[in-house]
Amino acid sequence: MGKLLRILLYSYLSFSVAILTVKSAAAQSDPLPSWNDTAAKHNIESFVDRVTKEGGKDFVPPAERIATFDNDGTLWVESPVYTQIAFAFDRVKAMAPQHPEWKTTQPFKGVLEGDMKAVAATGEKGIVEITVATSTGMTNAEFEKSVSQWIATAHDRKFNRPYTELIYQPMVELLAYLRSNGFKTYIVSGGEQEFMRPWAEKAYGIPPEQVLGSTMKTQFEMRNGQPALMRLPQIGFIDDGPGKPVGINQFIGRRPILAFGNSDGDLQMLEWTAAGPGARLMLLVHHTDAVREYAYDRKSSVGQLDKALDEATAKGWTVVSMKDDWKKVFAFQ
Repeated sequence: MGKLLRILLYSYLSFSVAILTVKSAAAQSDPLPSWNDTAAKHNIESFVDRVTKEGGKDFVPPAERIATFDNDGTLWVESPVYTQIAFAFDRVKAMAPQHPEWKTTQPFKGVLEGDMKAVAATGEKGIVEITVATSTGMTNAEFEKSVSQWIATAHDRKFNRPYTELIYQPMVELLAYLRSNGFKTYIVSGGEQEFMRPWAEKAYGIPPEQVLGSTMKTQFEMRNGQPALMRLPQIGFIDDGPGKPVGINQFIGRRPILAFGNSDGDLQMLEWTAAGPGARLMLLVHHTDAVREYAYDRKSSVGQLDKALDEATAKGWTVVSMKDDWKKVFAFQ
């Protein structure tokens, strides 16, 4: 009996080890481990399989495998305030000693006093005024340095973590998955281009030349005998809404076959992508997880998702529910 028990125990342990080995190998082979096994994941994998299968009717040559991604709310957190706005507010506080007039002038007064209602009352005009005042009148190199210093130390209030830790882990996996299948991944964001470029490559694996955003006008100057690009107090290009297809055409020169956004500001980019020939994949992140991140859509003051959500439903685009389709939102969870 003792020998029989040993044989049975050995067989059981061997079987258990084999099962665990198979599960481990399957987990390691899954390029999207932070995605639940839902329709959203299946749609992505099916699309990639179709466009990369040589000889297939949907095959797309590598040079044409262009994927564009919005940044705020699609690749990292955007609520309750866009990260670049948080940066601009901190710049107001840091620059206030050189601008005593700000103590009595809105919207700067509101920022310095922490009166966000007063800032909000100035509307989009006030936000633009703050952004221009805190990010121009300097060289691109000087602005990049200020961004790099801030992003290395600033923390989000809700999570008390650096903003670069608040990138969405499922999206980081998706970017890597696409690149491993011959795609070229681009950021196409309403946020300012030079704000994103200093840190995007480390965060997402997307190099500066593949980061498109809104821009300030710049001009070439000689400063102390050295060439420099000066940032002027004028907006050069707004890469949001209908500006996104314009920017894609102007700077990429190819229509994407995959586009991923999260708000009405991304609608035209998705429409432009969908209108091309051949296989196409249009996706939206739907912020549905108030526990692990935030829940908002149609009536939000940031990342409003209303018309684009209706369009996605009507045309069968893939809507990714943060709550239902992602096993985790951030890498630290």
